[in-house]
Amino acid sequence: MVVLLKKAFIFLFVLSLPLFFPVVASADVVPLQVSAKSAVLMNADDGRILFAKEEDERLPMASTTKIMTALITLETAAVNDKIVTITDKMVRVEGSSMGLRPGDKLSLRALAEGMLLVSGNDAANSAAIAIGGSDQAFSVLMNKRAKELNMTNTHFVTPSGLDDDNHYTTARDLAILAAAAMRNSEFAQIASQKVMTVQYEHPDQTREFKNHNKLLSMYDGCVGVKTGFTKKSGRCLVSCAQRNGIRLIAVTLNDPDDWRDHQNLLDYGFSRLTGYPIDDSAYAVKIPVVGGTADSVVVHGCSGSAIAVESSELSNIKRTVELPSFLYAPVEEGQTVGCVRYTLDSQTLATTELVAAGPVTQGKTNKNLFQKFMEWVNNLF
Repeated sequence: MVVLLKKAFIFLFVLSLPLFFPVVASADVVPLQVSAKSAVLMNADDGRILFAKEEDERLPMASTTKIMTALITLETAAVNDKIVTITDKMVRVEGSSMGLRPGDKLSLRALAEGMLLVSGNDAANSAAIAIGGSDQAFSVLMNKRAKELNMTNTHFVTPSGLDDDNHYTTARDLAILAAAAMRNSEFAQIASQKVMTVQYEHPDQTREFKNHNKLLSMYDGCVGVKTGFTKKSGRCLVSCAQRNGIRLIAVTLNDPDDWRDHQNLLDYGFSRLTGYPIDDSAYAVKIPVVGGTADSVVVHGCSGSAIAVESSELSNIKRTVELPSFLYAPVEEGQTVGCVRYTLDSQTLATTELVAAGPVTQGKTNKNLFQKFMEWVNNLF
């Protein structure tokens, strides 16, 4: 009897525990916290904002400015990677430096490497003068490019990011810029390097530089982008990381704990998104050809890159084949004749091309359009 009473007491005690110790909510309902004055986490594929804090507040951005300077420099170098002779005016700039001296000669790409790795203000100033004629004229190019990217709350004054009351951006705009820059293959290649050897044309030498972006070593999948600091701006950081076809951009402005905050932001983004593969290479169909030596042509699909979406959205993605009912000859091999479109809530997420598998030249045929159309219908089934 005593044993039964003890068991009953223990049972009732266990049942009553939630009354005294309420169940704590799971960690995923706790809002993400960052120390930054302003922050953004963006899906680089479609520009969707996953997290934001004062994302449209205009703030100084220090050397993250060089994302724009390096992008314009590399876009210019792609057309003409001229050799720049360094002048006294070019290196007469305070702050971080790649150690340029008057008389040095190096390419625009090498200057971009110096900006992105060691945040060389001398490299940024040299490229600006070489491209625009002066840093003031170069700022016009920077603001023009910002307008093209729809960076509506940004204004550039200096190529290096030194403080100026009229030199500002927002976390949102900086994320837009970083996403565009990382689509430039040369920029992305440089920004992802922990160490680079920069070639000088004169004197004939190479110099090794280490990237200031510690996240490249601290965070799995980090592939860029740029650090920045002045007393006025505080610590500024733009990062990019990719995993399993998902690419994220994180931005913090005036953040005393930026390394930790970026890791938390990126972890949060990867936990929310999943990769959705885009591959239509197995798709093939015949469509009629009018006025050709062949009655039809095989059209096949292509593969594409994975897109990042939230797990809850997977079932709502729609795949639509867009093809004309028939084609007019001539049709060239590899000619794009349609596409496969992937949409979510009427927004296009991705497309792949549908191309002709072979050529069809112009010529006479005995079948009329109706006969060709019926043949195409029969081929569908």
